[in-house]
Amino acid sequence: MVTKGNPGDSRNKSSVSMFIVAGLCCVFFLLGAWQRSGSGKGDNIAYEITKKAKACSILGNLEFETHHGNKAVNDSMLEVKEYKPCDDQYIDYTPCQDQARAMTFPREDMNYRERHCPSEQEKLHCLIPAPKGYVTPFRWPKSRDYVPYANAPHKSLTVEKAVQNWVQYEGNVFKFPGGGTQFPHGADAYIEQLASVIPINDGTVRTALDTGCGVASWGAYLFKKNVITMSFAPRDSHEAQVQFALERGVPAVIGVLGTIKLPYPSRAFDMAHCSRCLIPWGANDGKYMMEVDRVLRPGGYWILSGPPINWRNSYQAWQRPKEELQEEQRKIEEIAELLCWEKKHEKGETAIWRKRINEDYCSHGDSRVTKCRSVDADDIWYKKMENCVTPYPETRSQEEVAGGELKPFPERLHAIPPRVDSGSIPGVSIDSFQEDNRLWKKHMSAYRRINKLLDSGRYRNVMDMNAGLGSFAAAFESPKLWVMNVMPTIADRDTLGVIFERGLIGIYHDWCEAFSTYPRTYDLIHAEGVFSLYKDKCNMEDILLEMDRILRPEGAVILRDHADVLTEVKRIIAGMRWNMKMYDHEDGPLVPEKILVAVKKYWVAGDKNSTFS
Repeated sequence: MVTKGNPGDSRNKSSVSMFIVAGLCCVFFLLGAWQRSGSGKGDNIAYEITKKAKACSILGNLEFETHHGNKAVNDSMLEVKEYKPCDDQYIDYTPCQDQARAMTFPREDMNYRERHCPSEQEKLHCLIPAPKGYVTPFRWPKSRDYVPYANAPHKSLTVEKAVQNWVQYEGNVFKFPGGGTQFPHGADAYIEQLASVIPINDGTVRTALDTGCGVASWGAYLFKKNVITMSFAPRDSHEAQVQFALERGVPAVIGVLGTIKLPYPSRAFDMAHCSRCLIPWGANDGKYMMEVDRVLRPGGYWILSGPPINWRNSYQAWQRPKEELQEEQRKIEEIAELLCWEKKHEKGETAIWRKRINEDYCSHGDSRVTKCRSVDADDIWYKKMENCVTPYPETRSQEEVAGGELKPFPERLHAIPPRVDSGSIPGVSIDSFQEDNRLWKKHMSAYRRINKLLDSGRYRNVMDMNAGLGSFAAAFESPKLWVMNVMPTIADRDTLGVIFERGLIGIYHDWCEAFSTYPRTYDLIHAEGVFSLYKDKCNMEDILLEMDRILRPEGAVILRDHADVLTEVKRIIAGMRWNMKMYDHEDGPLVPEKILVAVKKYWVAGDKNSTFS
């Protein structure tokens, strides 16, 4: 039986023939070179083979520039499942902080605002659309002050916080004047007041935590001081707080002080802050202050701005009984004393405490103080918050900083972290830490050759899904970007404390669940070994769909993993609206680890075109 071909068949067959011939040439050349070099002779030989084999590459360059193109990767060898767009109602879908699900949980201690993730049956297996009119955000620092309205079309805060100078709506953009409830003269002026007490200007204070952050103006303006802030706020009636923060290019997550511990290691932050954050610090026997104490570094600072501070002069403006406010402050002062915090400053509506550098400064044997019994203060994932005080690490003298003294930033970025120097991280030595730094400098050089835009400012919000010792972020460090270093809860060893000691920020997370953020909040996602780590733990498809949810249109992905794992990843990606390309390891094709890069296509709600169009 003879079938008629299309007019272009001969050209197609010719192209296929050329593809096969070129591919076979590459295969034979590489096999021959591999045999001549000897099996397993090292990365240098593999690297030389790669240099000689560059002529075998027949894939074009992947386009990283902002565009509205719709080129797709075709691979007839892959069995592809096409993922359809989700309904437009899911534009701002946050799976583990879904409003409808939240209302089924108790309101006591903010339990209903915590993480409550969907069951397997409830999960969406579709692609979250961007809102119509979505555009690439402004580059930093302009993004600090302006956000396109189309990217987060929510005006409620412009009305509710109009007199507090949080956010204003002007034409097709939101403007963020840098004001706040407790800093009417602007965040800069407020931060300068804090800097008169806290060493913010010299690199001593590098990592900060902002509880109940609003639109994160405090964290946004601290970047000028080279201070990086982890901001969080619940997903509540002010639905766009965290979304606005991330659109501005400021680190933030959806979160709340409730019934479970914060997803950060002990001794993580140099400074913690509450500006009228409405957290009942004196309630529950000081449980929330004890949790702040756990994550605050010895010698770190806690700032409380707003009620009940200065209650004598402000109770009428706050429209609260002065006796109630007086008792509230009394409880806070009492708990701070039990925590061994030294009050350094109180002026106007702002008070500042400092955590002691070690336990020698604290009174011993106080019957009111219960020490936490857990041997691991960093074992926190879904663990209940306790009414107990986390013990200081042991010290040998009154002058020694518990847990180790840190260098000022940026020196501390590459200095040996105390947790490594003390040998407290199993399997991590000083030598292996330094080798890890060298390795990631090499990896970053390869990434920069692949994607020329990495240092251009195109990518502001960056995530490392499996951060290890933080060496990817350290090699990428730039005032143009910040990195959310994620420590998988199933990782072989917990090194998130090391990451904070380097002056970086991060968070614990289990990638079998959704991340605590809005859709479209990261410009670049890096994942080294994530899919190997989660093999047989949960569905690879779920992880990739979650990456798609949190990645901006035209955002980029860099995946580093074993070739067989990435082949399966590639099959799933082929059904998503991503363009992709596989690269050899920078040491050559004989190294089983490969690099897969991808760019998410631009598309918006109402665009029902095929994934493959």
